[in-house]
Amino acid sequence: MIVFDIVAAVLAVGAIGYLVFALVKPERF
Repeated sequence: MIVFDIVAAVLAVGAIGYLVFALVKPERF
């Protein structure tokens, strides 16, 4: 399904962005 692919892509980008943010600002975690 196209909708599921879009949701999966958004979650993947969000997860990668969250990991990068956690690495850049570890003092918040």
